[in-house]
Amino acid sequence: MTDSVDVAAFAGIAGSLAREVGEVIRAKRAVGVTVAQTKSSLTDVVTAADQEAERLLAAGLRRLRPDDGLLGEEGASTTGTTGVTWVVDPIDGTVNYLYDLPAYAVSVAATVEDGGPGTMSDGRRAVAGAVYVPTSGELFTAWEGGGAHLDGERLPGPADTELGRTLLATGFGYTVERRTEQVEVLRHVLPRVRDIRRMGSAAVDLCMLAAGRVDAYYERGLQPWDYAAAALIARESGAVVRGLGDALPGEELLIAGTPRISAELATLIEEAYRGL
Repeated sequence: MTDSVDVAAFAGIAGSLAREVGEVIRAKRAVGVTVAQTKSSLTDVVTAADQEAERLLAAGLRRLRPDDGLLGEEGASTTGTTGVTWVVDPIDGTVNYLYDLPAYAVSVAATVEDGGPGTMSDGRRAVAGAVYVPTSGELFTAWEGGGAHLDGERLPGPADTELGRTLLATGFGYTVERRTEQVEVLRHVLPRVRDIRRMGSAAVDLCMLAAGRVDAYYERGLQPWDYAAAALIARESGAVVRGLGDALPGEELLIAGTPRISAELATLIEEAYRGL
């Protein structure tokens, strides 16, 4: 099921659907945005476009892979019979979408639960995936063992720079408690790196890492749909994707970068948490 032919085909499906739905939400954004509801806080919004995009992704996957499972950010959930579950984020970076900022994306990943290398803390590992950024028209894809690509061109991955010269991407949660904790950690980390970038989309951040546009990334509080495709893209570009200590990467913490930088960053973050 996860041989190179199958996973390459899965990446093709993910890329085709991500691009198709991405163009729909880009067109909808030009008309205007309607906030449909909020989630974890008043600032954590869901737009009508999020809901429509997830319906389109679900319909496309039912058509192409009717026996597979589905997990979506906005509530789509289907148990399949093949061992493959598609994890989708219809708009990663919804607040950016709301404000007409360019860093938002559609993320689609085919995942399995076999405990193999690359398994995340939620128990799944992506074997193929795609992230489409509608505002730039860039399509990032990867499949297990096949490398990471941007519009068909192989991605170089992050440069192995020194920690003090590292351009670091990160993000913040939507609750006051989570943000306060994240700021305190960042107070410890920021003086020891070149600078930070906060783009507002985990999927975009990890793809920028794979493209060598930032040097490292970390974030706490991510959900499977935030990272499923993009963590695979980062890993297949040559980056290490890890958690703290022996913990698997995921909601508790996800760190990505070269082997050396990701290890040094993990040490810094552990120091920061001990000081909280």
